[in-house]
Amino acid sequence: MARILIIEDNPANMKLASLLLRNAGHTVQCAVDAETGLTLVRGERPDLILMDIQLPGMDGLAATSLLKQDPATAGIPVIALTALAMKTDEEKSQAAGCDAYIAKPLRYQQLYAAVDALLAGSAEDSQAHAYLFGTP
Repeated sequence: MARILIIEDNPANMKLASLLLRNAGHTVQCAVDAETGLTLVRGERPDLILMDIQLPGMDGLAATSLLKQDPATAGIPVIALTALAMKTDEEKSQAAGCDAYIAKPLRYQQLYAAVDALLAGSAEDSQAHAYLFGTP
C-alpha cells in the first residue's frame, strides 16, 4: 500500500484521517503544520499528501504551491482538506496545484475513492476529475 503524509493541525481530524488510512492498509505519517510537512515531504517522499488548507503559519495552499514548483516533489498528489466548502475555495485549491478537494467532515467513501484514484494515476481522467473536484 501507499505511504501517505497527513498535514493537519486539528487533533480529532488527524486521528480520524490516520485511522481511516491505516484501516485501508496505508502507512501514515503526520505533521501539524506546513513547515514540518514540507520537511517530511522532502525527506520521505510520500506517495500522497492530505493537506489541510487552514494551518498555523503557512497555509496549505502556499505549501502545496511550493511542492508543485519543486521538480522533486511536483508529482506527489495532494488532496486538499478543508472545512470551507465554498466554490471559490475549491478553485483556489486547484490553482495552487491540489489534485483533489475534500470538504470536512471526512467521509470515508469519498476519502478512499480520491486516494485510490490518485494513487492509480487516474486524476487526469475526466470522470475522476469530476469526482475529485465535483465539477467536470
